[in-house]
Amino acid sequence: MAGEAYDAFMGRWSRLLSGKLADYADVRAGQRVLDVGCGTGALTAELIARLGPEGVSAVEPSEPFVATMRARFPSIDVRQAPAEHLPFPDAAFDAALAQLVVHFMTSPVAGLREMARVTRPDGVVAASVWDHAGQRGPLRDFWAAAHTLDPDVDDESERAGTSEGHLAELLKEAGLRGVESSALTVELHHQTFDDWWAPFEHNVGPAGAFVASLNPERRARLRNECRRRLSDGPIVISATAWAARGSP
Repeated sequence: MAGEAYDAFMGRWSRLLSGKLADYADVRAGQRVLDVGCGTGALTAELIARLGPEGVSAVEPSEPFVATMRARFPSIDVRQAPAEHLPFPDAAFDAALAQLVVHFMTSPVAGLREMARVTRPDGVVAASVWDHAGQRGPLRDFWAAAHTLDPDVDDESERAGTSEGHLAELLKEAGLRGVESSALTVELHHQTFDDWWAPFEHNVGPAGAFVASLNPERRARLRNECRRRLSDGPIVISATAWAARGSP
């Protein structure tokens, strides 16, 4: 299922990042917070732990992910919609957060502007995106290996918010005030190379799509190049995400 495949791939990183983003956004008891592009609920779970289900709403454009979310978190309000068209009234939340989502929005500025609209004045709009452009994201070794097969592969480094300062620029363009930025770093341990590689076979995200596009011989070449770069394990990878926050 799509939810389980995502959890095994990027979800394991999202869970590590969630607490750091919630801290950065100053999420605290008594608030109402919206998780934008919630995926399978890594950040949602962190928000529920801090606020209780009554303080959390979530929105996600993917129908399979919405189904997963409603099964996992039946007590919260989960709606299917893109960030660019949030189905909530003005100033409905104390904060709106988007974790690892902005670079997949059809229009990042429109999505961030909508997040500002549904957040109360002087509330917090916060987002995070992996530092793919600076080669500090969790997939850097994979994309470096992929470039040996296809120098023109989309390694996500040209996407919105993935370079230093760009996420903050997007928040300013969306009309946020007092914008500031930071970097959030997490670390993930893999016992073996196979533990690290297996999620890439699930056709999740741009990396999974690239693996799925390869014939068996080229897929084996990619796998071997990744192993050469990472070793047989244990493997410890540190990854950094850009984060930015501002007020409507």
